[in-house]
Amino acid sequence: MDQEFTLTSELRDNRLVIATNGYVNNVGGEAIAAEFDKHFENGVKEVVINLAGSKVVNSIGMSFLLEILEKLQDSDGKLIFTNLDPAVDKMLTIMGIFNLAGKAGDVDEAMNSF
Repeated sequence: MDQEFTLTSELRDNRLVIATNGYVNNVGGEAIAAEFDKHFENGVKEVVINLAGSKVVNSIGMSFLLEILEKLQDSDGKLIFTNLDPAVDKMLTIMGIFNLAGKAGDVDEAMNSF
């Protein structure tokens, strides 16, 4: 868990795609939320979070993801998670996240799901 958290983001057809790399804890979750907020304030309401580079999401990191999901729900937006590690997928399933957010195998599949 020593790996420093990084992320990249891009806009595709006014949809925000965030790709993470590293442990999604308080630092990672805060970075994701800050990146989301910049674009959300400019009207972006469709978001893909690609977790291919993140094998672990802890409870604090999850709280930031839930905050993003809540903002999108309140504004008729949509969130899709992609490239999930089996352990992260299981955690999100147990928490019932996929009742509110989507899941796709990769970013291209997610982009076709909006």
